[in-house]
Amino acid sequence: MELDGQSLAQLLYTSGTTAAPKAAMMTHQALLAEYMACMVELDIKADEPMLAALPLYHSAQMHVFLMPALLLGTTVHLREAPAPDDCLAQIERHGIVSFFAPPTVWIGLLRHPDFDRHDLSRLKKAYYGASIMPVPVLEELRRRIPGVGLYNCYGQSEIAPLATVLRPEEHDARPASAGRPILTVETRIVDAEMNDVPPGEHGEIVHRSPQLLTGYWDKPEMTEEAFLGGWFHSGDVGYLDEAGYLFIVDRIKDVINTGGVVVASREVEEVLFQHPAVSEVAVIGIPDEKWIEAITAVVVLKEGEEVSEAALIAHAREHMAHYKVPKQIHFSEALPKSTAGKILKRHLRKELQA
Repeated sequence: MELDGQSLAQLLYTSGTTAAPKAAMMTHQALLAEYMACMVELDIKADEPMLAALPLYHSAQMHVFLMPALLLGTTVHLREAPAPDDCLAQIERHGIVSFFAPPTVWIGLLRHPDFDRHDLSRLKKAYYGASIMPVPVLEELRRRIPGVGLYNCYGQSEIAPLATVLRPEEHDARPASAGRPILTVETRIVDAEMNDVPPGEHGEIVHRSPQLLTGYWDKPEMTEEAFLGGWFHSGDVGYLDEAGYLFIVDRIKDVINTGGVVVASREVEEVLFQHPAVSEVAVIGIPDEKWIEAITAVVVLKEGEEVSEAALIAHAREHMAHYKVPKQIHFSEALPKSTAGKILKRHLRKELQA
């Protein structure tokens, strides 16, 4: 069979954090366009060793980091899983310069008792993405790895998967931003009628790019819905500032309708993360007769720390409007995660509604 740029290269399954996974049809052209952009936007260099610790079926690990690095001739150290003790040892042993991990993995590294005992001075490029990084964790990373450059990589499997990047020199002014579209991507924020919304106003994030999927395998209706208006609908809520920087508010399916008022779960998570006892947190909406959805937080505490539900709720009240404060807080030893380190909120909803 003769192949060209439009030939199918991979059925790339989405992560399924909010719904069942779907198979995105990716062409050779889409992946190559993305590899070129990643080399430029993420400053990947042939002489800078990279650690690849996530499973290679994770689209970011494979298509944002591994493949562009190999095409440049970069030495890539592969690991089976991002175990914190192993990652720290590998970074020190091999003089790793660049490493990508989702926020849950970076948090695991920071909480490891041997973190400060390892020499991480060669690590100059710390990439994060796959889910939203809490700003307090970013600040801790910069403090505990002096001189490291942080790159926020936002996107999704359907766009191969990189869409926007916040570079190291941009973090001081906008630490909560997902950056600006990469050179092969156009991004807009639109309302329900596909009209651009003004800077600062929330809307759905849509993209146009040669990196995009051609459709979902065996799901023509879902494909048509995803490309309504000629742009790919990300399913994410966000806004642009006056300078064109993107800010992610939440997944549309993770926005909580409490008492008829819409609340972004991320905003509540950011406030709870500011409490010194909190290691990880996930906020979801649970069906409720009075509130429609009751804001509910599931919290993992740092080792050796103790705090009550009442104390965390009081902390939230001090930092946010009353209607955004969690109605209940559950404590857990761990949050359910995919093998790529993404928090599976659909599992939490199922468990708490049982």
